[in-house]
Amino acid sequence: MRRLVEEGANVVALVRDAPPRNMAVGSGLLTQVETVHGSLEDFNLIRRSLAEYSIDTVFHLAAQPLVGVAKLDPLGTLETNVRGTWNVLEAARLCKARQVVVASSDRAYGASPDLPCTEKHPLQGRYPYDVSKSCADLISTMYAVTYGVPVCVTRCANLFGGGDLNLNRVIPGAIHATLKGERFVIRSDGKYVRDFLYVEDAADAYLQVAESLAADQALAGEAFNFGLDVKLTVLELTARILELMGRTDLEPIVQNGASFEVREHYLSSVKARTMLGWKPRYTLGEGLDETIHWYTDYFDTRVTSPRLAVGVN
Repeated sequence: MRRLVEEGANVVALVRDAPPRNMAVGSGLLTQVETVHGSLEDFNLIRRSLAEYSIDTVFHLAAQPLVGVAKLDPLGTLETNVRGTWNVLEAARLCKARQVVVASSDRAYGASPDLPCTEKHPLQGRYPYDVSKSCADLISTMYAVTYGVPVCVTRCANLFGGGDLNLNRVIPGAIHATLKGERFVIRSDGKYVRDFLYVEDAADAYLQVAESLAADQALAGEAFNFGLDVKLTVLELTARILELMGRTDLEPIVQNGASFEVREHYLSSVKARTMLGWKPRYTLGEGLDETIHWYTDYFDTRVTSPRLAVGVN
């Protein structure tokens, strides 16, 4: 949303709730855009909003994004991620939106023995969050093929960057623990392998897909992967963070507990690089450095740290 405002776009944001800790609220960003209060599950609200504001381009980024929450609340996750997606696409069809970008995830592919995942891989999520993304992607394809809705799907690797206050995630959790002089707690064995993408590069990707779709409607129904095309274990990633923060003495605590996640997963973004001319502006190290600076500044301004769980993954 910030990038759209900076580009001079007239932005309408759907806001379910606006807690003070929300970055859009705290930064005053919501005062610079039109806001509609409600949820993705309310189809009439979505349709009315697209019609009344004459929406041209839809960025469908809203979702229940947490794997742990999805495991605890699968029905709520499916309502938001699956019903929410078909509500957005049906409203876009009826209101004749010109471009729709559906922000999905690499989790839509599920587990695959053939890595890295390309856009030709089957969508075979097995766990609640993964399944919700597989379903949303298939629904997006259905709307493109059957009804001609100009929609593209973006599947990003694990996103990171400033503004994410969910300290259950590896990068925010590791940085927060290190800033407190504590050893980061890894609940798994630390050997899960992932690809990553800095949030500013993800914003570039969403904008580039929308612009490409506006220029060439034949792209409707296409999906694109976006990532750094790297593969790192949680232990390797934590070591990078500790090195950048100058605290290699804080060796993480590895609990080696059970996990309901795909063990090894990473993407190929060759299609986006060749068809769209996209490439990340930030290396992993540069993105981590920017992220560390953001959290350092953020927590320096707090009298007390937010009441959030510290570093588990």
